Amino acid sequence: MDSSLLWKMIERMSVAATLAFLLSQFSIFRRMIYRRGNLGEQVAITIVFGLIGILGTYSGIPVGDALANSRVIGVMAAGLIGGPIMGVSAGVIAGGHRYLLGGFTAFSCGLANICEGLLAGMVHRYYPEKIIPWWMALVAGIVGEIMQMAIILLTARPYNLARELVDTIALPMIVVNALGVAIFMLIIKTAMYTQEQVGAEQSHKALDIATKTLPYLRHGLDRQSAQAAAQIIFDAGGYEAVAITDSEQVLAFVGVEAAHHAPDTLGLTISTRQVLSRGEMYIAQSPAEIGCSCTNCKLASGVVVPLKRANQVIGTLKLYYTQAGAVGQADIVFASGVAHLFSTQLELTEIDRQAKLVVRAELKALYAQINPHFLFNTLNTITSLVRTKPDLARGLLIKLGAMFRYTLHKTGRIITINEELAQVHAYLMIEQARHGEKLMIEEDISPLLGKYLIPFLTIQPLVENAIRHGLQPKEHGGRIMIQAMEVDQDIIINIIDDGVGMDVQERCPLTVPSAECIGLSNVHERLRGQYGAGYGLSILSTLGSGTTVTLRIPKKVGDGEDECA
Repeated sequence: MDSSLLWKMIERMSVAATLAFLLSQFSIFRRMIYRRGNLGEQVAITIVFGLIGILGTYSGIPVGDALANSRVIGVMAAGLIGGPIMGVSAGVIAGGHRYLLGGFTAFSCGLANICEGLLAGMVHRYYPEKIIPWWMALVAGIVGEIMQMAIILLTARPYNLARELVDTIALPMIVVNALGVAIFMLIIKTAMYTQEQVGAEQSHKALDIATKTLPYLRHGLDRQSAQAAAQIIFDAGGYEAVAITDSEQVLAFVGVEAAHHAPDTLGLTISTRQVLSRGEMYIAQSPAEIGCSCTNCKLASGVVVPLKRANQVIGTLKLYYTQAGAVGQADIVFASGVAHLFSTQLELTEIDRQAKLVVRAELKALYAQINPHFLFNTLNTITSLVRTKPDLARGLLIKLGAMFRYTLHKTGRIITINEELAQVHAYLMIEQARHGEKLMIEEDISPLLGKYLIPFLTIQPLVENAIRHGLQPKEHGGRIMIQAMEVDQDIIINIIDDGVGMDVQERCPLTVPSAECIGLSNVHERLRGQYGAGYGLSILSTLGSGTTVTLRIPKKVGDGEDECA
């Protein structure tokens, strides 16, 4: 083996290694690596690899009337990355060019390149979901070059020149080109891994920021939530200014040039308006591309990404640098990740808001269903008391008005247990006026429980159900007991009656709701939806003996006035 030829070929191989690194930096090439390239991109990459093969020809070392070259590196890399079609096509480009140059090995080398491209493509099929490992590329390169030497011996004429050429170039080309193919794939894999690591770090950073901004964005996109989110991103470091807008104005701006970019000052930049209208990310690498109306603005580059809700653009997130051309791939990954997480949170917030509106509408519908019957009976009771017991009639009217006024203001809210019990007491006072001694009421409630929160209209429907379906069917009425106690981190409330009972085995109103027991199923589903499957109602009942409805909720303390059940 000619050692000088070997070292010269190693020098030429460095060109292919450099090209491998450069190619790995292009997104079109990365998509091809991960099997996501479209037809146009496949054609473009095939041509590039064919040109790399041609470059290998021109950098070849003359040996008699032939060349010791690294043309095969580009051809086999095309097959290993893109499959048989790309490998053969790159072989046709590089091999066809070699054939046109002439020489007694022109046909042999051209045919060999096509065969090597096909061989590499067949190896590609054994690794459909990942990059070819370097050792497999090395083996493929060795086999491919051995195949090329065999083709030269079989087809090149005169044979004695072909044999002399193979004796000279076989070992250097097999060793160097096989190493070249392996190094080509190894450099690509290493560069891709590094970029994946950067992307993973940026994604982790984006997720951490999204977690911190969650408590603010759950209230929607406004100036307060935007200011908090922008400050969190700015504090995470790396950017000289961060801004958030809605579809019409700047909501928050933190960092350099905050004075003239703040809300109610200059308005939206040209780049922001473009993102709002197109709904696509915009990368500005110069002040002109940012489009600030202030001529002395220090912001020189930035990335603007849309914030969406249900595929509708509702605002933008903007990350800025004071140096031109500073936006890199890591910034794009980070901005895309944060914007996606923000958009998801805002969409979930809107879904939650709509769900609460539905719940409040259902509550109003429930109360509208209960009220006519209750109101009719109560007015009849008051009418009968106007002459015989005017003071009691007046008191009942006051209680009735208070109940309805309270309902208008509190429907769908989270209130304290004391507030809910006050509503229950007003209701029971009216019912006792109607039923007299036929309705007996007992309570066993710890005063310490009054501060805890409970969804509005939770206990009263259970009490009403006990009276209407448990006690009213009995000729002599009966007794209702309301118990409330603490059990670990939960509150247990029991509504116990000694009424007619029911067969819950045959038909449980919680699993098979009926029009008569809509209050029970509504309360049960609301509690499960708000607190989870471990909470809600349970029923224990025996025909002729009575019913116990048990309500379980978690212990929560706070100001629930602004919360919705």
